[in-house]
Amino acid sequence: MRQGHGWEGAVLKLLRAKDFVFTVTGAEDVTGHYRRVHLTDGGMLAATGVHPTMWVRLWFDNAGRPHQRAYTLVDPDPAAGTFGLEFALHEGCASDWARAAKPGDTIEATVHGTDFQRPDPTPSHVFAIGDPASLPALNSLLDALAPAPATVWFESTPDGSPDRTSDGSPGTAFDAALDGLPFRTDPARHDVRPVPRQDSGAHLVAQVKAALPDLLKASPEPYVWIACDTATTRTLSSYVRKELGLPRQRMHALGYWRAG
Repeated sequence: MRQGHGWEGAVLKLLRAKDFVFTVTGAEDVTGHYRRVHLTDGGMLAATGVHPTMWVRLWFDNAGRPHQRAYTLVDPDPAAGTFGLEFALHEGCASDWARAAKPGDTIEATVHGTDFQRPDPTPSHVFAIGDPASLPALNSLLDALAPAPATVWFESTPDGSPDRTSDGSPGTAFDAALDGLPFRTDPARHDVRPVPRQDSGAHLVAQVKAALPDLLKASPEPYVWIACDTATTRTLSSYVRKELGLPRQRMHALGYWRAG
């Protein structure tokens, strides 16, 4: 039986969002704080098509109330009608569902608002700022914009404990946590710069500001992609547009979670 989705679901329905039911076919732990769930799509990919960084809204029961979170598709296969979702685990109903997910379980989903505008002209260099919550989208982005080289600032907690109250981050020891995460970067083209999460993201902001201006000057057609917590994303997006003067069409910014 389909559950009600509250006022958020009603708004999405007015916006002609499409609803589907996914079925779990398997699950695996990538690290102690990162879990991949495999699903069938309930006909979604045939109806919507697929594009890089495509995401869906999953609906969870949160003490009797609907709770939605967005997740990026991993390895979508339209012919087979399958894909994966990756969950950075912490406290909360979404993580609880992922931890317990087993074959045959179902989850309701809504598709609305997801798109991908390929930069034109093609980037000469991609500059990406993300964290474990946005890692599936980061992987998809770098695949889509290949063979462009990329510089990636990747923020994670040093001690393995999520620094958040909404959907977010993983880890064991800092370097080991990054080694265990499902990066799909190519060392020949991608410079991944690990940044410990400190001072609610201020350390990441400082690291990016120290390096990005000179890097942008050396790239004739740069593209900047920012997907961190909402506050950090807003700060960096404003910096890149207003202080560095990068045109809006040469960047994309989306907050992936809110710090508690």
